[in-house]
Amino acid sequence: MMPQSSVVRHQSPGTPRSLASLGMTMLFFATLVGVAAAQQTPVVLKGGKLLTITHGVVDNGVVVMQNGKITSVGPAASATVPQGARVLDVSGMTVYPGLIDSETYLGLTEISAEQSTNDLIELSDEIMPHMHVYDAFHAESELIPVARLNGITNAIVAPDSSDTLPGQDSFIQLAGPSAREMLLVRDIAMPLNFTGDQRRNESFEKSKFPSTRMGMAAQLRQAFLDAQDYAQRWSDYESKKADYEKNPPESAKKTDDKSKKQPPVPPKRDLKLEALLPYLQGKKPIVLAAEGPSDLETAVGLAKEFNLKFVLDHISHSQPVLDYVGNLKVPVIVGPIYEEPKPEERYDAVYRLPAQLYKRGVKIAFASFDAHGVRSLPYQAGYAVAFGLPYDEALKAITLNPAEIWGMADQLGSLDVGKAANLVVANGDPLDVTTDVKQVFIAGQEIPMTSRQTRLRDQYSGK
Repeated sequence: MMPQSSVVRHQSPGTPRSLASLGMTMLFFATLVGVAAAQQTPVVLKGGKLLTITHGVVDNGVVVMQNGKITSVGPAASATVPQGARVLDVSGMTVYPGLIDSETYLGLTEISAEQSTNDLIELSDEIMPHMHVYDAFHAESELIPVARLNGITNAIVAPDSSDTLPGQDSFIQLAGPSAREMLLVRDIAMPLNFTGDQRRNESFEKSKFPSTRMGMAAQLRQAFLDAQDYAQRWSDYESKKADYEKNPPESAKKTDDKSKKQPPVPPKRDLKLEALLPYLQGKKPIVLAAEGPSDLETAVGLAKEFNLKFVLDHISHSQPVLDYVGNLKVPVIVGPIYEEPKPEERYDAVYRLPAQLYKRGVKIAFASFDAHGVRSLPYQAGYAVAFGLPYDEALKAITLNPAEIWGMADQLGSLDVGKAANLVVANGDPLDVTTDVKQVFIAGQEIPMTSRQTRLRDQYSGK
């Protein structure tokens, strides 16, 4: 990562002429007070190439940010700069919306080899929908600044895929004074993993866990049926309660008169079954992960049996049934694109998957499925371009598409007035590995372009 000093030149009176000269004090102060706080002074990025995503490319454009929102986007010739604004000259730079990673483990792991720093999965049961990643999310993770340095501003945080129903995902913003501000949507979706990796078949002869795919399917089906029954019992209780309150019994002559009508007793609460209800009711999406054709069709069959709203996940080795996938008319999360092909597949089967899905009208989004490698998200999109995915679609797959898939398109994913001022200033194409991100803004605030690695670099290079 190159130093940020070349990113902008200040033009407002009385201010330094480079971002670097602002000093670390101001940058750390921005972090301490929190990017969620209202951005008081308007900030103007002037002269850059704007990748708006929704309305093309604007050369020599202007973006105005105020109170954490984008208030103006357009050509410099027609732009109005607010009075008292802080104007940053980004001539020669490219400005684009903050990138969105559609599945990560950010905040759930720190050092892979040190178990005490890993909070990825609860293996005491395969059916754990009442687990919430927000209960384990570590906002101070050193991996979050690393991801920010390459332009990722938002992400889905998910539990590991070792369980069929491992818990519920959260949608985060990669800056804030604490976890509370960073967790934008706490229970946004629930993974349903059906890849075969969830089978507990090592040495559990008397285990309660399935050791076959048909056992996994049966266990999932029973969980959904139990949740439906649970919902019905609560519905019956609410009906009886309403009837009791509407037609209360007459006062008994004796307090121990057993003929007196008794109020209904509520069912015992079951957090596991309760957690499934929003998904069975179609209020939230299931993220359905299956790699091969047979697993995919089985998992989709289960989802349709219970009328689940779903997004497909991974499907890296489902090329024989891509027409079937296209006919489902659901979004697909793809990645990691560098996965090796199966012995029976073409060498480029996984690389070509995004392009093949796009040709079938499928909305795609990229994901790193990682914590340490989140910063490589834009390069997955670039790799897909090399194997047939149109450039504009690749860029949308890490900006607007995920925003739409996760119901955040009114706030994120493009340079449009009214959206959150989450954007990136870089010295080139965001999908090119040679491009350096010079500055990231989240909620209109400049984010410190530092990480543990940059601090160590500066310490040992004598800076």
